[in-house]
Amino acid sequence: MRFAPLVLLLLLLAACGRPTPLLDLIQEEGELVVLTRNSPTTYYEGPEGFAGLEYELVQLFAEELGVKARFIVPDSFAEILPKISRKEAHLAAAGLTVTQSRESMVRFGSSYQEITQQLIYLRGTNRPRHITDTIGGTLEIVAGSSHEEELIRLKEKYPDLEWEARDDVESEELLYLLREQVIDYTIADSNEVALNQRYYPRLKVAFDLTAPQRLAWAFPHSWDSSLYDAALAFFRKIRKNGTLDQLLERYYGYVERLNFVDKRTFKRHVASRLPPLISFFKKAAEETGMDWRLLAAIGYQESHWNPKAKSPTGVRGIMMLTQATAKQLGIKSRMDPEQSILGGARYVRMMEKKIPERIKEPDRLWLALAGYNVGFGHLEDARILTQRRGGDPDKWADVKQSLPLLSRKKYYKDLRHGYARGREPVAYVDSIRSYYDILVWLDDEKNKEPETQEPLPLTKAPAAL
Repeated sequence: MRFAPLVLLLLLLAACGRPTPLLDLIQEEGELVVLTRNSPTTYYEGPEGFAGLEYELVQLFAEELGVKARFIVPDSFAEILPKISRKEAHLAAAGLTVTQSRESMVRFGSSYQEITQQLIYLRGTNRPRHITDTIGGTLEIVAGSSHEEELIRLKEKYPDLEWEARDDVESEELLYLLREQVIDYTIADSNEVALNQRYYPRLKVAFDLTAPQRLAWAFPHSWDSSLYDAALAFFRKIRKNGTLDQLLERYYGYVERLNFVDKRTFKRHVASRLPPLISFFKKAAEETGMDWRLLAAIGYQESHWNPKAKSPTGVRGIMMLTQATAKQLGIKSRMDPEQSILGGARYVRMMEKKIPERIKEPDRLWLALAGYNVGFGHLEDARILTQRRGGDPDKWADVKQSLPLLSRKKYYKDLRHGYARGREPVAYVDSIRSYYDILVWLDDEKNKEPETQEPLPLTKAPAAL
């Protein structure tokens, strides 16, 4: 027993020399540092603040730890894993695919989603049936991505394979370049393809390049697993209580319902869904001084004239109002078509007041709608960029050329509000204008005398104004 004090002393000395667990340090400092990337599937700034599946997961995890999350977006995707391996952040939440080569660099946490790598081409061109069908064409991918790893593996079998790995773009921009026919092919994860096909319906999947692959957060290799273990426990919890499924549904479950609706479908909805709503649109138009057909076009873009519509973020009704907006506008029931339409019309007018008075219609309205969709901070960035590029920041035709550039690092890095999914407000406004053109044409046809009726084109060009 005489050795007991000595053993106790040794134990105390060992305890004193033991480093504080990383989780304890994070909680003491109150900050969780996270590497991510700008993408519709990960992290971006929307009209009502930051959003994205990774953003929401990290925010929930930080809340669980009792700390604040600080996000860092490196200059290129290829920098993320090396930075994590050097412990320049606590973790990376960036839609990272788990691969064998990556596991030697970082430690992956629990998987929360599965994707497949897909070869994408443009409808109307020859569909590749095999990866070798891309030989002779222009194939571009994101440098440092799992797509590059897969191509390197395939090149051992097919030496003639060629591609360009770019460190200055994200997958979203490559899909846009494909849509613009600047490149012939790209490879993207299936979740990114599904989201972007809503805006670029001509993008087609040639085939799956891989079997399903897991997405997970990445952590530095370390003897200290306190943060890693906390993340495993967090994912177990949100799987068990259904939170993870709810988030996946919020971001991906509605994609099919939001796919491109062609003009024939729209005309069917004009016949079946619009008639009971016309009197409400006309009443709201009288109060606000707007064209009822324009209000109807906005309503269709928002909900397809479905009074029970509900978005992943909780906005509801024909005009898809948030609860806070409805309360501000004096609307008691967002699900009541008459109230929703009136509230939507008032809200559009309210949005127009955010646009400088010198800007005249119709540019004033298109800019207001774009700002409503992407956020007025991003809209202002686009107007500044338009002016820098020699365009007129008060003209929608010029601003719409600059908005898509907000997703390109070359342009957004010097702007106050940074990255934005700038192609979405362009698609949003152009769709409303197209629906409006059709409604005007159908209304004019209906009001014509039969003997004076002449055939007219179905639509006017969306960019005509």
